[in-house]
Amino acid sequence: MSIEKEIDVPEIGAGGLARFAWRQLTSMRTALILLMLLAIASIPGSLLPQRNQNPMAVREYFINDPTLAKWIDRFSGFDVFSAPWFSAIYILLFISLIGCVLPRTFEHLKLVRAKPPVTPKNLQKLQGFTIFPSEGEELNRAREFFKEERFRIREQDGSISAEKGYIRESGNLLFHLSLILILIGVSIGSLFGMRGDAIIVTGERFINLATSYDSLSYGKLTNERSLNTFSVRLNKFVAQYDPVTNSPLDYAAYVSIEDEAGNTTEEVIKVNSPLTFGSSRVYLQANGYAPFVTVRDEIGNVTFQGPVTFLPQDSNLRSIGSIKVPEASPQLGFVSSFLPTYQRDPEAGGVSVYPELLKPRLLFSIWEGDLGLDTGIPQSIYTIDTTEMTRIALDSLSPGERFDFTGGSITFEKVEPWINLAVVRDPGKTYSLIGGILALAGLLASLFGFRRRIWLRVLPDGQVEIAGLAKNNSAALDLELDKFTRHVKGEK
Repeated sequence: MSIEKEIDVPEIGAGGLARFAWRQLTSMRTALILLMLLAIASIPGSLLPQRNQNPMAVREYFINDPTLAKWIDRFSGFDVFSAPWFSAIYILLFISLIGCVLPRTFEHLKLVRAKPPVTPKNLQKLQGFTIFPSEGEELNRAREFFKEERFRIREQDGSISAEKGYIRESGNLLFHLSLILILIGVSIGSLFGMRGDAIIVTGERFINLATSYDSLSYGKLTNERSLNTFSVRLNKFVAQYDPVTNSPLDYAAYVSIEDEAGNTTEEVIKVNSPLTFGSSRVYLQANGYAPFVTVRDEIGNVTFQGPVTFLPQDSNLRSIGSIKVPEASPQLGFVSSFLPTYQRDPEAGGVSVYPELLKPRLLFSIWEGDLGLDTGIPQSIYTIDTTEMTRIALDSLSPGERFDFTGGSITFEKVEPWINLAVVRDPGKTYSLIGGILALAGLLASLFGFRRRIWLRVLPDGQVEIAGLAKNNSAALDLELDKFTRHVKGEK
């Protein structure tokens, strides 16, 4: 007959559960898993269009496959980097790295300041063990060697314990601490940063207001009131190209700047030379051409007049664009392309053979009907949905020419360059840059440094023992032990 004895298992309690969860979260294994999850979670943000960057592409998803798009949107696929699940991974990784690395850093600092361990009793079992008769100067020679090689030493009872190579562990910790600094920089940028893009044509002025941007995204804790006060007027844009390869050599935008105090200065913006206004920088990001056109109705009244920005399609700045005239009756749309240096190709039709304005030409087809501007659905400024329209004409113009069609006329007045200004405020980029540099330095230190210990003992019978121990790179330790032994023996 067996007697079963009940064993009382103590409850872990809320405090114990919290400590267990904290230990699991701050383990290096968890940090690596979260880092991998963060990389995997970033993949949809690279493959899918993001709503704050390309809302037109997101709209195309909903038009082409509404069911799939709704499911993607339900899981924040079009807003990956602001999704709750992405933020959760990011925050957990941040906490895990801090809880994992900081305690290790404090322990490492204690080890670095501590004396090397005492000489083991049995050196025969260690790497590179050597024994030879003493001449009486071995300890002094050993001290000289360790001082020259910057070893930390500890002397005790006729023996010397020397240690060197904490740079490997230091580099490893520096790398992980730098990751925390990078995460801090990214967090500051996402909270207090902003980014906006604006296209301005030569002769136009950009004022740093929310309504002046073509696209604008704020950080979590910023809004339109945090924008710097300044304006930029584009006086001239000069692009230089290689006449042989057509590749760009230099871009320069000559602008007039008016700051917050009302002071006006003349500046030049180049690709790697942005303007700075407080914590904001203005970059020259792209360029193209904007034909100036005038559209009149059948009795000569102007229904549209002004520049129209065209979107470059290749390195020779063949560009597409659309001219929308909702004031006409019926509404008119010009599906157009612009060629800076026009040439007729037998197969491709009109092409541009050089990016400068050597032989500019505007090609267009004229459509009448409903432009769809009253549907409330956002449209691209570069294309026209001609589903509900009818084509009435097809032609091309050079600057100064006019084309008459049923219901009116279009005149190609001139063409001017446009530039895209990217206004960026990222207060965390300095931290991220420093973190990246330190991470690289820590990685190099952890790869090329190795920790080792060397011991020397003078025995009572007049024998000298030498041995060493390395956590990695045993071959390098053998070479150093050989060098140390020859120095102790007085050999050159």
